[in-house]
Amino acid sequence: MAEKLRLIKKYPNRRLYDTRTSTYITLVDVKGLVLAHEEFRVVDAKSGEDLTRSILMQIILEEEAGGSPMFSSDILAQIIRFYGNAMQGMMGKYLEGNIKAFSDMQLKLKDQAKTLYGENAVPSNDLWAQFMSFQAPAMQSMMSAYMEQSQTMFQQMQEQIQGQTRNLFAGFPFPNAKTTADEKK
Repeated sequence: MAEKLRLIKKYPNRRLYDTRTSTYITLVDVKGLVLAHEEFRVVDAKSGEDLTRSILMQIILEEEAGGSPMFSSDILAQIIRFYGNAMQGMMGKYLEGNIKAFSDMQLKLKDQAKTLYGENAVPSNDLWAQFMSFQAPAMQSMMSAYMEQSQTMFQQMQEQIQGQTRNLFAGFPFPNAKTTADEKK
């Protein structure tokens, strides 16, 4: 019985060794595992330290450097600003939730395509690009509405946290400290 989690060891010479296939692999091969939804873990061969995130970041860096990048300089700067911020942990969950929602929406589109074109009809990337170009206005409208809703939820969450923080510190002798109750007066 094969293990569910695939173990990849990274050696000091920067080579990756797939323990399941007993072969050396490249980042392109690891990207293939990601695309195939295979569960894997990359560990340092000497220390056993988990390097999975580091390897995934390398793949993203390579993808961003070639072709058409997914992230603009502005969005990358915004992400960097969240590091060290009190909202850092929440931002990760927020991005994860949004990417999950986007992936779910993509799955629904694929399911609809199967319903329309048959079970065996799996559209190619070119076909998807063509389909999306026809659907661009509708998709942009839907994504805009989703982003507005997401922004509203994030603002409400931020206001809730601010209110809870004010109430938490209301008992301390801070000058000009207002509680949520004071604001409602």
